[in-house]
Amino acid sequence: MQNELSKEKNIGTVLAEKLREVDIHSIEELRAVGAENAYLRIKAIDETACLHMLSALEGAIEGVRKSELSPEKKEELRIFYNMEKKKQ
Repeated sequence: MQNELSKEKNIGTVLAEKLREVDIHSIEELRAVGAENAYLRIKAIDETACLHMLSALEGAIEGVRKSELSPEKKEELRIFYNMEKKKQ
């Protein structure tokens, strides 16, 4: 089954499958959950989840490539990622 998420910016087939595994099936659901919470859900099932994945999720929500996120948003995501990393 083709996952509509894989048509979104930054979301390939692998990330789309991971999102489906954590019960996120559309861009609307991803927006409702938010990048940070979606990342935490994925991290719970995949310890390799990383800052690049978090940035990709945020970019998909904003409809831009992760490299086009604002410097402020990139820093916010970096801080969140590092705080979560310290909890481990």
